[in-house]
Amino acid sequence: MLLSAALAPALLGACGSSSSTASEAAVKRTCRQVEAVLSDGPEPAADPVGYAQAQVLPLRQIHTSDMKLHEAIDRLAGAYQAFSAGPSAEHTAKSAVTAAAERVDALCPGAAS
Repeated sequence: MLLSAALAPALLGACGSSSSTASEAAVKRTCRQVEAVLSDGPEPAADPVGYAQAQVLPLRQIHTSDMKLHEAIDRLAGAYQAFSAGPSAEHTAKSAVTAAAERVDALCPGAAS
């Protein structure tokens, strides 16, 4: 299931890129927070809606000064919120979750996949 693949967390390595060591460390901490949030809650394959619902608030509580990462996390939270809202737009919501998870993974490799 495409949704399960997009939701299964496993932070594999460093995330983001920055010119300063302090910024890199902050982005890495944020990526670890994202991984921790996405690894919590119901099993995505068994309860995709419950999993999506469980991610929204914790993702929105993650703060970072990296604007690209902040935007990616916010989009992922919004996509999960739309997905959990109901089956009327399920296909669109799944696509949004997949796209948002890919964006997070681009900044935090493996955090959302």
